[in-house]
Amino acid sequence: MKLVVLSGAGISAESGLKTFRDENGLWEGHDVMEVASPRGFRNNPELVLEFYNQRRRQLKKVQPNAAHKALTYLETDFDVQIITQNVDDLHERAGSSNVLHLHGELKKVRPIDKEQSVIQWEEDLNWGDEDERGVQLRPHVVWFGEAVPNIEKAVSITRSADILLIIGTSMQVYPAAGLIDVAQHHIPIYVIDPHPLSIYSNREIHHIQETATQGMITLINELGI
Repeated sequence: MKLVVLSGAGISAESGLKTFRDENGLWEGHDVMEVASPRGFRNNPELVLEFYNQRRRQLKKVQPNAAHKALTYLETDFDVQIITQNVDDLHERAGSSNVLHLHGELKKVRPIDKEQSVIQWEEDLNWGDEDERGVQLRPHVVWFGEAVPNIEKAVSITRSADILLIIGTSMQVYPAAGLIDVAQHHIPIYVIDPHPLSIYSNREIHHIQETATQGMITLINELGI
């Protein structure tokens, strides 16, 4: 049985990983277009690179939490496929076998002219860091205004789900938000979110109004595992 998981920042927040966006809409004190858009990179590449360097440094200081590990535990009974909006690697570090990153990955970079040439990168990325051709490298992260290369693959995976789990995301950012609508109509949909349900759908949704870590315990009990 295939369990497809749509995950977002809320699952990583319990590991101590700060979400980018503050309550006032700023990203670490910056307008989002300054640090997460092609225009922002053209205008001030050093600022953008340092923004992601700080995220990468922070990622080194945190560990997967019980919710990440519970998803790994589900692989004993289900074919689990995770589709995440997160750019961290906490799902992988927890042991999940199948993770698709919609918005890229912090620990990868690519040349500015070739999005398919992805390079593993653990340390700071600076202006002047280039590939073997002498082309400047940039974070392998999907910025606002850029296409989401993995969305078609995510649609295909979601359509094949026998169970859909949404955890740590309010599903408000498109195109990821549209994935719930492509799932088969007869399958159960679970949403783990401590806040009131903000997902609007004509589907029957089982809302587990708890944090990611506590909600996974409840889900595992409901699934009878």
